[in-house]
Amino acid sequence: MARSAADKDATGEGAEGDVLPGAPHPRRQDRLFGHAEVEADLIAEWRAGRLPHALLIGGPEGIGKATLAYRIARFVLAGGPVSPNQHAFDVPETHPIWRQVAALSHPDLLVLRRVPEAGEDKIPTVIPADMVRKVRSFFGATAGGGGWRVCIVDAVDDLNAFGANALLKTLEEPPARALFLLVCHAPGRVLPTIRSRTRMVRLKPLGGAEVLAALDHLAPALELDGAALPAAAAASGGSVRRAIVLARGEGMEVRGATLRALEQLPQPRMEELHALGARLQGDRGDGLALFLEAVSDWIAAEATGGAAGRHRLVRLGEVWEKVRCSGAEADTYNLDRKALVFRIFTELAEASRI
Repeated sequence: MARSAADKDATGEGAEGDVLPGAPHPRRQDRLFGHAEVEADLIAEWRAGRLPHALLIGGPEGIGKATLAYRIARFVLAGGPVSPNQHAFDVPETHPIWRQVAALSHPDLLVLRRVPEAGEDKIPTVIPADMVRKVRSFFGATAGGGGWRVCIVDAVDDLNAFGANALLKTLEEPPARALFLLVCHAPGRVLPTIRSRTRMVRLKPLGGAEVLAALDHLAPALELDGAALPAAAAASGGSVRRAIVLARGEGMEVRGATLRALEQLPQPRMEELHALGARLQGDRGDGLALFLEAVSDWIAAEATGGAAGRHRLVRLGEVWEKVRCSGAEADTYNLDRKALVFRIFTELAEASRI
């Protein structure tokens, strides 16, 4: 969701893209839930001196990709001491590197992310190419601590063509003791030239028990209702981010109302669409995201269920693209939510009749 620069995160810092309001930022997370096997494999490569210079950490949103990237960054910047029985990138919160990374004040760490530019109020929709061009000078300088330099891109999906090409120039000829950690929500859309110069690390959606454990861990800071956590975890699709959205506010109600309307296709009840639109009308964040996710999941299930013919598959693809674009415009420009609901369900009804 786009927020103004005046908005603050849980620590009082300025707003940035892809961060849930009130939720701890991944660079301040002290635990990674799930992915223990992935961590163990990566730290074994580090121990053997075989860790690639660039990792493309891919997977759905909200499963811990950025958290893993910051864990690796802290570990590497701390000197990477590892014992034979260590299987995770653990650095204690009392370590000065932990605090520097959390504050983005470490001189050997560069993070490319969507934040408002100087004098601007809105979070940009892409990582500016001017920011990406800093990579060359960053890696061209001597490491402040005489060790490693680390660049995190969160996320590669937010790079436009100019930014991706600027990043590629340094990836092609990486300096010694340089590490790129590229967070990616849709690896298939990344430039083939970038994919060919990175090691893909695929993270899978979390299990229900892992999501619930993460919610229990975060509940005090987020003031989540403990009674709502099991249902939110079960409906999360393996994403802690989605589970948080479901667990607070009217998340479960919005999801339930959307699913009921989808079940009624091709003739959803008008009064229920009006009620759903009215519910979203007063919402400028989580509810819209849940509505769009539920619709996208329905389209994906229809397209992959095996019953759709060629013509219907094409139509479903067109509807998915319209949903994606309409949702982004409504979020960015605060457009009428009720009109959006009716427009999307009109498209869905036509597609379901084919």
